[in-house]
Amino acid sequence: MSRADNPYDNAWAESFWGRLKAELDMLRGGYESIGQLKSVLFEYIDGYYNTRRLHSSLNYLNPTAFEAEYYRQTG
Repeated sequence: MSRADNPYDNAWAESFWGRLKAELDMLRGGYESIGQLKSVLFEYIDGYYNTRRLHSSLNYLNPTAFEAEYYRQTG
């Protein structure tokens, strides 16, 4: 939740959920079970979003590569 008078607190979360819904076509229907939804979400987040998807805010690196570069530079 956003702090009072700070509409940008939650911008990253809104962006993530927007991309998630768009890329998984979640608006077209549901999933047969919670287990199936969990599997699809895990595959998307851990298999694509954090490892392959390029993020403009991270200088067009994926989060895994950005984090590796950060730790390489800092020590």
